[in-house]
Amino acid sequence: MTATDDQQIRTLFDHLLQAWTDGDAHAYGDCFTPDADYVSYDGTRAAGRTPMVANHDRLFRGVLAGSALVGEVESIRYLRPDVAIVHANGSVLMPWRRSLPRRRFSRQTLVAVRTPEGWRFAALHNSRVRPQALPAPDSFPSRASQALTRLARRVGIARPGTPSRRAASTRLPG
Repeated sequence: MTATDDQQIRTLFDHLLQAWTDGDAHAYGDCFTPDADYVSYDGTRAAGRTPMVANHDRLFRGVLAGSALVGEVESIRYLRPDVAIVHANGSVLMPWRRSLPRRRFSRQTLVAVRTPEGWRFAALHNSRVRPQALPAPDSFPSRASQALTRLARRVGIARPGTPSRRAASTRLPG
């Protein structure tokens, strides 16, 4: 947890950007641990370096051929001396563009771990930045949701546990 660690993690992120820009899926994968978890902006998940490299190889030879990954580390927070949470921003710049479109701006949460080979990313979660205005409690959308909740309770179709704050199952059907 020194300035040297910070610099090594920032350098690792720079290697990740460069490997993408070079279209080198294997060098990109080398930035990660063999058992890394990788969640793309669309929510798909690759468990392990091997499927992540295969996915990126297809991308770099296909729809993202010639693209550049640009971005920077926003923050590094150490959970332990050998584990850090890294927040970064990034965007894919397609070869026919000179500037980044706002719709491609993303934020990544990465878990960096110190390994015998140096710092590597054990996880990456990528999300598009699409800020949404949060409706005020007395706004029309909030009042409509509250009214539907009261109606669902009255007619007996509310999910079990309503009105508690227990979350509904997050498992996708099928």
